[in-house]
Amino acid sequence: MSTPETLFTTRWLGVYRIGKWDFVRRPQTDSCVGILAETAEGEIVLIEQFRIPVQATVIEIPAGLVGDEEEFAGEDLAETARRELLEETGYDAASVKLLVRTPTSAGMTSEFTHLYHATGLVRRHDGGGVAGEDIKVHLVPRAEIRTWLKAKEAEGFVLDFKIHAALWLAGL
Repeated sequence: MSTPETLFTTRWLGVYRIGKWDFVRRPQTDSCVGILAETAEGEIVLIEQFRIPVQATVIEIPAGLVGDEEEFAGEDLAETARRELLEETGYDAASVKLLVRTPTSAGMTSEFTHLYHATGLVRRHDGGGVAGEDIKVHLVPRAEIRTWLKAKEAEGFVLDFKIHAALWLAGL
């Protein structure tokens, strides 16, 4: 493997070059998790938040970076999935099962996404994320998920691809 040339770095992101190819990398981690959370009542737990890079409100599955902060360095991937689910939605999961490990965007970043299916959910609080996050939680009946997503898209929301990938991988 070639050693990348550093073009620019901040606390959260770096831009690098190998040969003629520029790409981004996170200084503290190369992994993130996404969680398809399903309640005992058959509801899919989705979140809504404004995302600065796309300048739009995005409908997503709960997700987060692995080991991005010093207190979480070395954290197990499944534990990160549980922590992010609880922070963003208020749900604690009895079980998290890995669905896939895949590059987030192989032409742009070194990051890998690990999608999990979370079940055995228990509501601990209202969710909403940590400082700086303004997350709204949605519970969508599994049987209505595709119709609900199409309606949200028609309203102008952006849909994150991880929703569709996780639903397909979980056989929903």
